[in-house]
Amino acid sequence: MSINKIRRTLYFVAKILGDVNAVKKGTISKRMARRAVGKVSGKMLRKLLK
Repeated sequence: MSINKIRRTLYFVAKILGDVNAVKKGTISKRMARRAVGKVSGKMLRKLLK
C-alpha cells in the first residue's frame, strides 16, 4: 500500500468524523456551507494559478 493511499484514507476518515461531530453539535449546516465555499475558492485559485 502506498503512502498516497494511506493519506487519502486518513483524510476521508477525518472528513466523516468531522461530519459526525457536526451532527452531534447541531452545526452541520455551517459545516456544509464552509465546505462548499472551500470547494469554490479552491477551483477559482486553481484557475488563477494555471
